[in-house]
Amino acid sequence: MRILHLSDTHVERGDAPARPGTDATGSLRLMLAELRHQRDVDAIVVTGDVADDGSVEAYSTVRELVGDFGRAMGAPVFYTTGNHDERTAFAKVLGSGHPEAEAEFPGAELAAVSTVGGRRLVTLDSLVPGKVWGRLGDAQLDWLKGVLSTPAEHGTVLAFHHPPISLGISSTQRVFGLRDADALAAAIRGSDVRVVLTGHFHAQLCGFLASVPVWVTPGVVNRIDLTTAPGTERAVRGASASLVELGGATGPLFHTFHARDPRAHETVYELDEERTRQVVERHG
Repeated sequence: MRILHLSDTHVERGDAPARPGTDATGSLRLMLAELRHQRDVDAIVVTGDVADDGSVEAYSTVRELVGDFGRAMGAPVFYTTGNHDERTAFAKVLGSGHPEAEAEFPGAELAAVSTVGGRRLVTLDSLVPGKVWGRLGDAQLDWLKGVLSTPAEHGTVLAFHHPPISLGISSTQRVFGLRDADALAAAIRGSDVRVVLTGHFHAQLCGFLASVPVWVTPGVVNRIDLTTAPGTERAVRGASASLVELGGATGPLFHTFHARDPRAHETVYELDEERTRQVVERHG
């Protein structure tokens, strides 16, 4: 199974003022154009922060752009919520986030399950309204345990926004990830989950949770540059996405694509140590 994994598109409605140094819709168009030569893609997964402003117009833009791309690839598209998303608007445009499956918790968390080529794809909702960090909660985790109690033909792919792993060198990663990672680990330990796909950090990262590979794909709108001094943070231009290949003797395999942006690596924002500390204290 080959999955194109995108995250953090952060698209806004057309009349919204653009963030300095960014063009979210332009970055998404550029990334999709760069990916047009990929073949044998079975699914496209977008792991949250689909819209930056939570507007219906922004979700409609992403649905049109990524939907057209998916149809050209012959691949279904799946979406999850992120901390910038707004559930009501998301559901109005994207439904459960799956092309056909209904949400398991109507009016609440947008969790759903589908099957693609014998592999089960489960999306969870780690959005906590008003917070940067994420949580899945008991209801979703109990439901997930029930789903996983029956193995799928070719295993399960789990996708949501907030990573259950982090790098110690990033001050924001340490506090803005998934708060109930231990509970998730207990839910998937010994199951048929083959990979966990997440976003949120705007940086590529691979680790393990309960012996299951966890992949964090970098953002489409920009990426975080982790070469900065400890306690600081810098975001730079440069759209990225990933290819995840499951199956075979060496899978899962992960590859990151970087769009050929002539302004790549330009600074979008830079926070010194004091400003980073304030952000962490305010949101963490």
